[in-house]
Amino acid sequence: MPRPASPLPIRDGIAPSFLELPLGDWPDLLSYLIARFPHVAEAQWVERLDRGALVAPDGQAYTLTSPYRPYTRVWYYREVSAETQVPFDAPVLYRDEHLVVADKPHFLACIPAGRHLKETLLTRLRASLNLPDLAPVHRLDRETAGVMLFCATPTHRGVYQKLFAERRICKVYEAIAPYRTDLVLPRLHRSRLAERPDNFTMHEVDGEPNSETRIALLEHQDGWGRYRLEPHTGKKHQLRAHLNALGIPIRDDPWYPLALADKGDDFSRPLQLLARSIAFTDPVSGEARCFESPRTLAFASQSQPLVGTKGTYRQ
Repeated sequence: MPRPASPLPIRDGIAPSFLELPLGDWPDLLSYLIARFPHVAEAQWVERLDRGALVAPDGQAYTLTSPYRPYTRVWYYREVSAETQVPFDAPVLYRDEHLVVADKPHFLACIPAGRHLKETLLTRLRASLNLPDLAPVHRLDRETAGVMLFCATPTHRGVYQKLFAERRICKVYEAIAPYRTDLVLPRLHRSRLAERPDNFTMHEVDGEPNSETRIALLEHQDGWGRYRLEPHTGKKHQLRAHLNALGIPIRDDPWYPLALADKGDDFSRPLQLLARSIAFTDPVSGEARCFESPRTLAFASQSQPLVGTKGTYRQ
């Protein structure tokens, strides 16, 4: 379904959001908001309505006495308090009329979600390039750095996204992970990945494989290896889960093999995973494209490699 027309423009790279009002019997909009969002203090809704921050589809601001009207929308800009600035640049590698390619740093989220709003790659690019319709063609984890594609024209977004859906794109990653002398490489690792029942991470389970990664060792030193990873599928956390299953979890991974506490504002130990390059035939121009990140990964570490056979690890 197409996104409904908004009475609010994109502001500082941030697109407005909307709330659909259901059928119900509330005396006014404020009463509904208080009941619908009990975790938000009543004073916050009063303050936002008082300054006209909630807008009707016709562009008129709701007020403290606005009646409740089901099946209409409330438009607003998401607000996140005390958002920490990510102190890393996201240079643009390429730009034309339809395509923007950026080099995402570690710790910068791709799109607004949760506590991340202004400090996201999409918001930064929309604001700095003055491209309000810019949208990502694919995603990278917040912890992962490297090449990301964005489409600037909504009419062409689907053909670029189709490249990923139909696996007509070559993605190459690099990772720093423990070096195992007994692991035969290169190899094509295939397995069935599923989300763990008790948290958001993935693990390998019995059944028909739904994930596939080609893994090669580029070099090694001091117990660490630099690996080339070519995912042929795009399952959630695929590379992190595959290397973890092989007993070589990626260096400084906060989720594999164990989900650790949130790093918060600590930017000192980024996940050593990089989306090195993307290659494809441009579906709009027909040209062969190849974009590569100039970033490097770090071998040096204060921690010792975490190495083991599948499912077991030692410090």
